Amino acid sequence: MQRKWLLIILCLGIATLAVWKGTRQNPQTNEGNQTPLSISTGKSGETALHSLTIAAQRKKAYPGSPITIEQTLEPAANYRKYIVSYTSDGLKIYALLTVPNGTPPTGGWPAIVFNHGYIPPAQYRTTERYVAYVDGFAGQGYIVFKPDYRGHGDSEGSPQGAYYSDAYSTDVLNAVTSIKEYKVANPEKIGMWGHSMGGHLTLRAMVVKSDIKAGVIWGGVVGSYEEMIENWRRRVPWMPSSSERQFRRPSRQELIDKYGSPEQNPEFWNSISPINFVADISGPVQLHHGTGDESVPWEFSRSLKNALETAGKPVEYFTYEGADHNLSGAAFSQAMRRSVEFFDRVLK
Repeated sequence: MQRKWLLIILCLGIATLAVWKGTRQNPQTNEGNQTPLSISTGKSGETALHSLTIAAQRKKAYPGSPITIEQTLEPAANYRKYIVSYTSDGLKIYALLTVPNGTPPTGGWPAIVFNHGYIPPAQYRTTERYVAYVDGFAGQGYIVFKPDYRGHGDSEGSPQGAYYSDAYSTDVLNAVTSIKEYKVANPEKIGMWGHSMGGHLTLRAMVVKSDIKAGVIWGGVVGSYEEMIENWRRRVPWMPSSSERQFRRPSRQELIDKYGSPEQNPEFWNSISPINFVADISGPVQLHHGTGDESVPWEFSRSLKNALETAGKPVEYFTYEGADHNLSGAAFSQAMRRSVEFFDRVLK
C-alpha cells in the first residue's frame, strides 16, 4: 500500500512539472504572467485580438456610407465647400468637403482625406483651424475630405483619443470608403494627409488598408509606442478640459496595467505600433517636421523614415530648422509646395 501511494505521488509530480513547462513554453502567453494578445470570446472557443492591434483592425469592416450634404458654405475662388456627414460604427460623423469647380478629369477628381491634429473636442469646429492647409490642396484640383472624429463638433459619440483606442482610425477608414463612393471622386486616386495626431492616424490607416495610394505627414506622432512612452515629454503637458473629463477615454496606464510595459511585454506593444508594419504600407510617404517642434519630437519622423527605408519603401523626408509644430512662417509655404507636388506626382 505504501508503495502504491508513492507511485501516485510521483505521477502527480511529473504531471505538474509537464503542465508548468508547457505553460512556460506556450507562445500565446507573455512574459511576467501578462494577459495574452488573444482573449477567449467564450461560447465558441474562438479568440479575439485586442481592437488596437493592426491584425484586429485589418479584420474589421469599414463600410462607410453615402455622403450627405448638410450645409452649403460660401465657395472659394475655384472650389465649393460643404459640411457633410457619413456613418462610422453606426455614428453620424460630420466632415468638411471641398470639391473643385469645373469638369472632373476622366475617372473623377483625386481626393485627399485630411486628418487634423489634436484640438480639444469641445472647442473643435468643422470650419475653424486648418483653413490654410485645406485651401492649399483644395485650390490645386483635389477633393478634400476632413472628418470631424467622433465627439468633435456635431459628430455623434464620445471622444476616445487616437493612441489607446481604435475609434478615430475607424472614423478615418470609414471616411476613405465614403469618399471612394462619392460621385465625382476617383476611387483609385485617394491620398491622405495628417498633422500631429492625424499623422498617427494616417500611418495606421495606410498599414491597415490598401486603398490609400499616398500619404503626407506633418509633425506626426509616428514613432513606436515604446518611443512614445519613453521619449515623449511635452513642454506644455496635456490637460483634459472639464468637458473631456466627463468621458472615460482609454489610457496608456490601462494597457500597461493589463499587458505590462513595453519592456515586460514587447509582443503586445509591437502588435499595436503601425511603424512595425510598414512593409505592408499602401503607398509612398512624405514626412515633414520642424526641429523646433515642442509638441512632438522630430525624431519620431526620423524613426519612421528609417523604418520605411529598411523595408524598401519609398519615402521623402524633410526637416525645417527651428520650425515649430505647425511649420509656421516660411516653412509652411515650403512644406505645402512640396506636399502638393508630391500628391501631383503620385495621384494625378
